[in-house]
Amino acid sequence: MILNFVKSFKLPQSQRQAERNTSLLQALYSLTWLQWAHFISGLLSWSCDATDFYSVSLSLTSFSTKFGKSTHEVTTAVTLSLLLRTVGAIIFGFLSDRFGRKWPLVANLLIVTILELGTSFVETFSQFLAVRSLFGIGMGGIWGLAASTALENLPVEVRGLASGILQEGYALGCVVAAIINLTLVPAKEATLGPDAWRSLFWVASGLSFFTALFTMMIPESQVFVKAAEGSKGVSVRQKTQIFIQETRKVMKQHWGRFIYMCLLMSGFNFITHSSEDLYPTYLQQTKGFSEHDSTLATLIGFCGGIVGGAFAGWISQYIGRRLTLILYMIISGAIVPLWILPSSFGALTVGAFFMQFAALGAGGIMPIHLSEISPPAFRASFAGIAYQIGAMVSSASAQIEATAGDNIRIIKSDGTTIPDYGTVQGILVGVLAAFVLIVALLGPENHGSHFEKHKAAFEKEGGEDDAYVEDVEYSGRQASNDDPNSKSDRFADVDLDISNVDDERQSEKA
Repeated sequence: MILNFVKSFKLPQSQRQAERNTSLLQALYSLTWLQWAHFISGLLSWSCDATDFYSVSLSLTSFSTKFGKSTHEVTTAVTLSLLLRTVGAIIFGFLSDRFGRKWPLVANLLIVTILELGTSFVETFSQFLAVRSLFGIGMGGIWGLAASTALENLPVEVRGLASGILQEGYALGCVVAAIINLTLVPAKEATLGPDAWRSLFWVASGLSFFTALFTMMIPESQVFVKAAEGSKGVSVRQKTQIFIQETRKVMKQHWGRFIYMCLLMSGFNFITHSSEDLYPTYLQQTKGFSEHDSTLATLIGFCGGIVGGAFAGWISQYIGRRLTLILYMIISGAIVPLWILPSSFGALTVGAFFMQFAALGAGGIMPIHLSEISPPAFRASFAGIAYQIGAMVSSASAQIEATAGDNIRIIKSDGTTIPDYGTVQGILVGVLAAFVLIVALLGPENHGSHFEKHKAAFEKEGGEDDAYVEDVEYSGRQASNDDPNSKSDRFADVDLDISNVDDERQSEKA
């Protein structure tokens, strides 16, 4: 048992051989414009999602003043958004696995656009909570669709790096929000006064709308197109019936794997939100920094997340997904003192950079890791729902920190007290890093999975793990006018070798 546990961290021989034969640069050079377009669509979608979500965290002080509510009460909006993201993941995830990636993602982005714009026009606290609750549903669908759109059309050799860059689209979106908050919002104070925060949501809404237009202009995911061509002659009703049957099969066979994924994503989402959501408030209230300096420090931290995520995705291609995650959690725990103890702006920003390099950067493996261990035909819904359940579990992180800050306080020289958010965040990050490490240590891995070679969820046996198709040319038309019974396959132009699938299955079983 111990030997098998140690072997689980080793890459299959076939995967190591493939990576020796094809360098990362060669694989990147071979990408077509369409593959780049699908990846950019996924990256932009996830980045816009983050910009929309983080706009609330950056505006907590403004919302507190406008509605006459405490920071603790305003963070209820963050909690509601996170709670309802699972609903969006279920709706849009299953729509994507059944009908394709493109139009469910476009619809998702348009909903987010409308709700983000609606946030900018709220006048009461009740309206604010209602709009942000609905926003959570729209936000919840994007991650699973963005990950499947971006990764399934890429060669296996590129997916690790692509996963890291894709996931840190979240940090990129937060950086964009921070820059807008630093520049446009102060510039609008002359005309909008205390409501200058509205301009942040206007720009965020516009970015989501642009991404929706971009996604409209590119073709459907080629993997899904080939799957649809392979089932020509089957009615929509029959496809839907098969989809329901295969969904039930997957839920019955893989409930244990799904629970593992939910635990992993709960820990990861908890550690990221615990290190992000109240960090600007912590710098202002506990350290006494201005709003400008706290936003700048937050921006530097997210830059660390972008670097860390890209590096995590790249290195995981060589040492595996779980081992990369374990190393990053060790770094997260070790960096806590540098993150909370200094008092100078320079030292704190260094700590913020390396904390987000590790805590947020660890997410660089998540899109590809969840896609690889999900049932192949259900990777948009399975991975997306698990991710958003993790977000739902971590939804109270901001309120936990705010409540703990009300009880763990620092006595100032004048006798007044302020929340000790630094200690609160340090304890949470340390505990959560240990939790994620243990879950990753005990979990499965399916490094180098060729999920793009699998049958679709609306095809018979699509719910089976080993329902791969043969690598034979498919013309997209009738195989032969003379022989109506002849068949051809649909994965000819996916230039990835699947001869090692059996070897990989044996390694997974071991």
